Amino acid sequence: MSDEAPTPAELMDVRRTLPATPSPRAAAVAPTPAPQLVERGPEFRREAIFWSVVVAVAGLLLWLFGSILLPFVAGFALAYLLNPLADRMERWGLPRLVAALIVISMFVFGFVLLLLIILPILGGQLGSFIENVPGYVRRVQSLLVNTDIPWLKELLGGEGFSGAEKSVGELVSQGMGWVTTFLKQLWSGGQAVLSLFSLLVVMPVVAFYLVYDWHRMVNTADSWIPLQHRETVRGLAREMDTAIAGFIRGQTAVCLILGSFYALSLALAGLNFGILIGLLSGLITFIPYVGSLTGLILSVGVAVAQFAPDWMMVLLIAGIFFFGQFLEGNFLVPKLVGDSVGVHPVWLMFALFAFGVLFGFVGLLLAVPLAAAISVLLRFALRRYMESPLYTGRGN
Repeated sequence: MSDEAPTPAELMDVRRTLPATPSPRAAAVAPTPAPQLVERGPEFRREAIFWSVVVAVAGLLLWLFGSILLPFVAGFALAYLLNPLADRMERWGLPRLVAALIVISMFVFGFVLLLLIILPILGGQLGSFIENVPGYVRRVQSLLVNTDIPWLKELLGGEGFSGAEKSVGELVSQGMGWVTTFLKQLWSGGQAVLSLFSLLVVMPVVAFYLVYDWHRMVNTADSWIPLQHRETVRGLAREMDTAIAGFIRGQTAVCLILGSFYALSLALAGLNFGILIGLLSGLITFIPYVGSLTGLILSVGVAVAQFAPDWMMVLLIAGIFFFGQFLEGNFLVPKLVGDSVGVHPVWLMFALFAFGVLFGFVGLLLAVPLAAAISVLLRFALRRYMESPLYTGRGN
């Protein structure tokens, strides 16, 4: 080992081989690089283009084949509802095939039994109700014209009753026209290719195979997710499942309970067509405020035509729906649906009307789950935006 001191040339060679160390001042003023933002830019654009194309193709296929999708969409919805019951039976020790066969058979048997019991009653009441609507309208109009209620006379004025009669008649005519057009659209959308018989045959078969292969399909779809996005997509899927299951399964129970309550209460009160009005109100309760408001208007109108001038009976009929609303808002929805769904009533009504107009009856079936899924995606996009430099300004 030599004791000689290094020459200046040797010191310069050593300094060239060492990495450059920035001064504290330079490190303080140097901007913080954002390599992730630069790298994620093209990838994010590719992902946005890819998913936009997927959504556009899905919407196009739904529009093209909407007339034949009804039994498949209904079968998927049925499988989604019955899959937890099949999972429970499987945990009890039953093979998956047997569990799927049992739950589908139970549903088909119960549905057919319900149709055999309900259809004769509802069919007769529906036909009689349609025949009696003009008479009820004339009865309500005559009550308006010949009323002895002082405040109503003062409100309409001396010549206002004839105008009110004409307005009510025009309103009823327009309403019946809208209802008839809506029913024709639903009927044509569901009857384009498949009859009701084919729906009842194909839907259980589709539901059976989906329940039997449910977990295999989920695992296969999970394996297609890119590894770097797998946890994010799984989290979104769990959130969507919570929203959809909480709304559909919970709201289905609410509709059944309220429909039974309205039908039984109106029938016991002696209202004509009470069972029909009550079941109809319960059936469309999943549309916020529309079901109860429709039932209230129909039942009060029939009650006025049937019981007037016994206004206590009219108030009793109206009180049934107000009590039903109290039960729904304070007990049924908080217990069965919960607050974690995150589907705003206005957004749900818009989705029902929009998908119904675009895709007919199939769109109505898809509106609720798609509205819940889109709500989850929008909340996720909002969270990402509020964490991004575009919102915080940290990377600019």
